[in-house]
Amino acid sequence: MKQKSKTYRFSAINIKKVVANRFRSFSKKTSKSHTETLITVMDFFEWHGFTPSDRLGQSFLQEIIKNRKLTETSIKRTEASIAIIRDIEITQTKPTNAILEALLEQKIKEERPRVEPLPSKQETPIEINVPKIRYERLQDKLEMLQRESQYLIENTTLIKPAFGKPYLRLDITEGELENYKRTLKNL
Repeated sequence: MKQKSKTYRFSAINIKKVVANRFRSFSKKTSKSHTETLITVMDFFEWHGFTPSDRLGQSFLQEIIKNRKLTETSIKRTEASIAIIRDIEITQTKPTNAILEALLEQKIKEERPRVEPLPSKQETPIEINVPKIRYERLQDKLEMLQRESQYLIENTTLIKPAFGKPYLRLDITEGELENYKRTLKNL
């Protein structure tokens, strides 16, 4: 049986010998054939909207800025999702598990309702019972706020201009400021 051989239609291009040798070595590194290498290079330029005569600095800068914005929005979405999952875990899952464990282990004992005496006219401190899980969560929030507040204080400098009133300057990035605002908003 005869095997069908692939027939290609080739075209000749005149290229300087130095450039042809350079292209052959580049082609060996990247693809199986010279055609595939050339197609890959042309696709790269078309995909990114460049032309070989462009100065790539500005175009690459625009691409980097565009990718950074996309990355920042995806990070914000991921952080929001994590916050929602943590909130669900703290407010729903853990208390439910604690109740189920208490019921299964029969730790809850029936108690008679206590009758508390009426408070006297003197002001007595009010005692509030907070569930342990909620207390731990509040402790974590307090520690986080203390760390972030300390960071803000450390990155604040007093500026005394020659004319006008003295003012405070924050030496933080916009991202850090937005993160701090979001943290305060979520509390």
